Amino acid sequence: MTTDPEQPDSLGEMYSEYFLQYASYVILERAVPHLNDGLKPVQRRILHSTKELDDGRYNKVANIVGNTMKYHPHGDASIGDAMVQLGQKDLLIDTQGNWGNILTGDSAAAPRYIEARLTKFALEITFNPKTTEWMPSYDGRNKEPVTLPVKFPLLLAQGVEGIAVGLACKILPHNFIELIDASIAVLRGETFTLVPDFPTGGIMDCSEYRDGLRGGRSRVRAKISTEKKGLLRVTEIPFGTTTGALMESIVAAADKGKIKIQKIEDNTAANVDILIHLPSGADAENTRDALYAFTDCELSISPNSCVIHDGKPQFLGVSEILRRNTQQTKDLLGTELQIRLNELAEKWHFSSLEKIFIENRIYRDIEECTTWEAVIQAIDDGLKPFKPLLKREVTIDDITRLTEIKIKRISKFDSFKADEEIKALEKDIDATEKNLKRLNAYTIKWFEDLKKKYADGRERRTEISSFDRVDRTQVVAANETLYVDWKNGFAGYGMKKDEALEKCSTIDDIISFTQDGKMKVMKIAEKVFIGQKPIHLAVFRKDEPLIYSVIYRDGKDGAIYAKRFEVGGITRDKEYDLTKGKAGTRILYFAVHKTEEESAAQMLIVHLKPQLRLRNVTRPFHFAEVGVKGRSSGGNLVTKHSVDRIVRAPKDFVPE
Repeated sequence: MTTDPEQPDSLGEMYSEYFLQYASYVILERAVPHLNDGLKPVQRRILHSTKELDDGRYNKVANIVGNTMKYHPHGDASIGDAMVQLGQKDLLIDTQGNWGNILTGDSAAAPRYIEARLTKFALEITFNPKTTEWMPSYDGRNKEPVTLPVKFPLLLAQGVEGIAVGLACKILPHNFIELIDASIAVLRGETFTLVPDFPTGGIMDCSEYRDGLRGGRSRVRAKISTEKKGLLRVTEIPFGTTTGALMESIVAAADKGKIKIQKIEDNTAANVDILIHLPSGADAENTRDALYAFTDCELSISPNSCVIHDGKPQFLGVSEILRRNTQQTKDLLGTELQIRLNELAEKWHFSSLEKIFIENRIYRDIEECTTWEAVIQAIDDGLKPFKPLLKREVTIDDITRLTEIKIKRISKFDSFKADEEIKALEKDIDATEKNLKRLNAYTIKWFEDLKKKYADGRERRTEISSFDRVDRTQVVAANETLYVDWKNGFAGYGMKKDEALEKCSTIDDIISFTQDGKMKVMKIAEKVFIGQKPIHLAVFRKDEPLIYSVIYRDGKDGAIYAKRFEVGGITRDKEYDLTKGKAGTRILYFAVHKTEEESAAQMLIVHLKPQLRLRNVTRPFHFAEVGVKGRSSGGNLVTKHSVDRIVRAPKDFVPE
């Protein structure tokens, strides 16, 4: 125990405190973007460093990385990787050289071989030192921005992904033009809808997007076309995968027998171009559905919209993020206008003061002054008659600036030109004041101009559609055979020496029934135990409900019961008892039918064992007397006597 009240009392408390500090640091300073500018700290520092080096020409990325290390204390590798990711988004960084390929997954060249500079778009929407809040860098030697004054929903345009301690963030990229249109809709008080748009294109079903919050998802498919009989072409791939990974998933599915392909070619260059050759007789449409079902040609992407706001992580939907970013843009534009108005007012003030000072030859009043105080007083006395013409008080700093005017400027002073400059300033002041009063309309116009300048080539790439999930059991290639060993109770598609039952695939489930009234559904395999003394085995198809008819003896010497049932919902590998569960129970009759009518049409003859005082040892039994119930029902009583056998009635049988 320690006596210092500021020190933890135990190792557990110390661990909890230090772990909380570490978790907070990772969340706030590394993994999660800030709501204001949509950037992680490393991205913000890279952009600030790039602006610091900006002279209009390309800089070596290695130089930018080195300069960024003044602000980001995590090594050059992490900075270089983050800069490549920024460059590949094709929004803020103008790249030159081999920056990798998001389609193929190829990595970028080393930082010493590639170059970068800020785009015109980045310079326009990201930087303004007059509206930036600054803080000391980690070592106190430099200043860096707390957040950049971004005038655009940059976070939603770029998207972001990060994993922190106990927290993950995944915001999907959205379309540039649609974001501007949505921002304008916010300013106009109109409704809007935002859905992702991926740089890799593809087809997207976003019916369950849920505004990008946890629990939502977007399903994205590759764009696959049928070129000719036996040939499929992939021209766009889902976001989050690469052509190499996609082809590997296709080959893996083919090796497992889920799809049938002859060969696959990758001709990807600037655009995706993967050719899938099908074997003779293969159906192209069915194969395309199988590609969506069993390969990375269809992926489900789960967003988790999380941002840093007010110093803590918050889960905000993309619509709310856009609203707040739009309001921030409006506020920043208002601040910039106010700053410009103040600058114009100061410029008008001094221009007017200078004109008065020169035209009225006030400078001559200081010729005989022997002290600085006398100079200031003389100029101030000379300006007194003209002070009502000015919009603010004349300060000592104003008078000091007047004394710094060179003789050459005084001698060449043009009164007409000075009046024109003052009128131009007044015109600018009036326009700025008007924009401040109509800030909402000004912001809308600003967004519209932004769209005109930068929207070219940024049209939507991902097609919005709606599609159902492909049923794997319907499209999987049934190229295996289900075999069964009735004697030892084994089944599977690898037991080629045993009895063949039906065609199957490697993803099918099988259902088995045993002599003692047990039922089980299990995953098919090369060889699997299905139970002792099996009486029925088949591929289990949920979408094809069957009617099962059973007559069983309840226990070793119990009564005889009959039941009809459907299997319904099941848990795989769980054993279900179709009888009352007594020891010695035995199935005497079992049948399967596709429809209830076929099942009800069953006519049986029950042969009883001869007994004293038992006159009739054969009795007809019609399954129509038994209703279809659940598999757990006990069934209807057939007889309490011992049964010798049960057989189907002849077609010409007529019950008495």
